Amino acid sequence: MIEKLSSCQLCPHNCGVNRLEGKIGRCGCDDKLTIALASLHHYEEPCISGTCGSGTVFFSNCNLRCQYCQNYEISQLQKGKEISVPHLADIFLKQQKNGAHNLNLVTPTSYVYHIIEALDIAKKQGLCLPVIYNTNGYENLQTIQLLKGYVDVYLPDLKYYSEEIAQKYSKIDHYFEIATKAILEMYNQVGGLQFNEEGMVQKGVMIRHLVLPNHILNTKHILKWIKDNLPQDISLSVMAQYFPTYKAKEDPLLNRKLTQKEYKQVEQYLYSLNLENGYIQELGSHEEEYVPEFNFSE
Repeated sequence: MIEKLSSCQLCPHNCGVNRLEGKIGRCGCDDKLTIALASLHHYEEPCISGTCGSGTVFFSNCNLRCQYCQNYEISQLQKGKEISVPHLADIFLKQQKNGAHNLNLVTPTSYVYHIIEALDIAKKQGLCLPVIYNTNGYENLQTIQLLKGYVDVYLPDLKYYSEEIAQKYSKIDHYFEIATKAILEMYNQVGGLQFNEEGMVQKGVMIRHLVLPNHILNTKHILKWIKDNLPQDISLSVMAQYFPTYKAKEDPLLNRKLTQKEYKQVEQYLYSLNLENGYIQELGSHEEEYVPEFNFSE
């Protein structure tokens, strides 16, 4: 399957570069598999982290260029370590052995072919954890369709309603149109969230949205689209953990955290839409502490 990287069409950039010859796609990847961290992560939503942690695997590089990315060291500065597909399969199995509630693949899009091969290997050796596809939402329909049967839980971002904001902060065109089509396909595959007896997610879709300061209208448009276009059982995670980092420190609209007033506006609007399932993150003061140290070694 990795031979398809000879003309890569994995994400909506459809850049068609021959990654097998070492050429770099717009995502920053060639044919090598690079990860930045494998860990038990305790700062996801409660139904994902639980008491034992989510078995996260953070992949290096990204097909977006978000000015405020909290993981910019790996998404844009390419921090990480090259590993083989069998090694990735071993990491999946180790997460299960360590007691993870699930296998959480973070920013996986550019490595879908590698991941599918690794899952095939790991499942033959007893991997049975729910697989979470933790994505920025900028996905090709064909790639999501390829993942049918491999992914149990889709955890997509829905970042932007506004084309102008998407281009300004992530250097991306047609984000909303592309991400919403991908999310609809995800829902068609796995439906609303399903849980085990312990309240841990086993299957379904949960949409994440990070609220940006000075862009509350963008958030309201996103919430309204979810209300109007997805079934009532859709789950949502509204995230208030934004803090200025990377290039956002230089932007006059993004160089601060959310205010209490902004948070209340979002909270009230969310409740007015009667979106019943999911989470709204509390407004904190030490969000920086939740960013892991990307120091993979094994």
